[in-house]
Amino acid sequence: MAAVGAFSGTGTGGISGLLRLRRSPRLAAATARSGGASVVNGGNLAWGMRQLHPGLLLERAPAPLAPGKRQMLLPVAAAASSSPAEGSDSAGEGKVAAVGFAQKYPALITGFFFFMWYFLNVIFNIINKKIYNYFPYPYFVSVVHLAVGVVYCLVSWAVGLPKRAPIDSNLLKLLVPVAICHALGHVTSNVSFAAVAVSFTHTIKALEPFFNAAASQFILGQQLPLSLWLSLAPVVIGVSMASLTELSFNWTGFISAMISNISFTYRSIYSKKAMTDMDSTNIYAYISIIALIVCIPPAVIVEGPQLLQHGFQDAIAKVGLTKFLTDLFWVGLFYHLYNQIATNTLERVAPLTHAVGNVLKRVFVIGFSIIVFGNKISTQTALGTCIAIAGVATYSYIKAKIEEEKQVSSLLPCHITNADLQTETRVE
Repeated sequence: MAAVGAFSGTGTGGISGLLRLRRSPRLAAATARSGGASVVNGGNLAWGMRQLHPGLLLERAPAPLAPGKRQMLLPVAAAASSSPAEGSDSAGEGKVAAVGFAQKYPALITGFFFFMWYFLNVIFNIINKKIYNYFPYPYFVSVVHLAVGVVYCLVSWAVGLPKRAPIDSNLLKLLVPVAICHALGHVTSNVSFAAVAVSFTHTIKALEPFFNAAASQFILGQQLPLSLWLSLAPVVIGVSMASLTELSFNWTGFISAMISNISFTYRSIYSKKAMTDMDSTNIYAYISIIALIVCIPPAVIVEGPQLLQHGFQDAIAKVGLTKFLTDLFWVGLFYHLYNQIATNTLERVAPLTHAVGNVLKRVFVIGFSIIVFGNKISTQTALGTCIAIAGVATYSYIKAKIEEEKQVSSLLPCHITNADLQTETRVE
């Protein structure tokens, strides 16, 4: 399954939004073996998306060897990873062979995840907009997105890939606000996609870091440095320039995109409270189910009468029943897969790589949408979009560096707490 947490809202910002804090299972296992510190990939301390060089955690260098004595190197890491189960030599060998390729070519595997994230995101946006050109019912299409994803999750659980994680009432209470915000952001993003050009919606979505920063400062009470606020100025200026001369501009598309930004900001706030050890795939599955339940009533009330009178008939008359149904299926599948892949991708990389990846993804989506749909944009709109994207890149870089510095400083005393082992996964 892939991530919305990858969350991107509806493909917009990739899933810019859902923040989940959880302890990495791989880190937990490594920590247990090493007595509190996890050393992997040739000596880097890693958890989730964070990586620190071990030199920061060493209190002192190892004592020099006495003259004439040889140092014995114990293959602890190799033994821990390759020692077979008691009484079975072949079991250990099989285990090493299964993970050998990923360990040998980690950059290749991560690159493949990024490629699939971008590819699925672009395809989703293209199919989604094509559907709105002959079936302008974003509430219903939003329900289809989530419904296909929920069916995918249920089938995956049925076959045990992955195994369904149990959920209790306490966790459900934590996930409900996250899912409600996710549903609202998802629907309003689709309303914007249906009303204006895809490139314009994504340009408005570039303001999401501004709303996140404002929420951190004024709602969560976190003091943000001046440099971070200054980096947001180009984003606001660029979006304003693009909006003033956007040929497809209308207030429905603009306001819906802004509401989506606010919804995903609150989703991030509530997600910080939903701390759980559950894996990202199961978390997104439960959120999708709750969000689907939330989205159905508004779709029935707002668009139900129109759909029954002429909505379905008009769409079938234009493209045929087969294409209509297959388009809805594929757009829902691509929506779910790209969001799940986004979360899985972001769990593999450091914050700075995550930030760059999100910016590049937005550039890809805007560029391909302009090419595929032949949208005409003014020079000022193009310039404003470039300024906004550059501002997002600057903001993401500064924010990632600040987060890494905080993580380093928190570990300097060489005491690793549970809070240090929590990972913040963000989906745009």
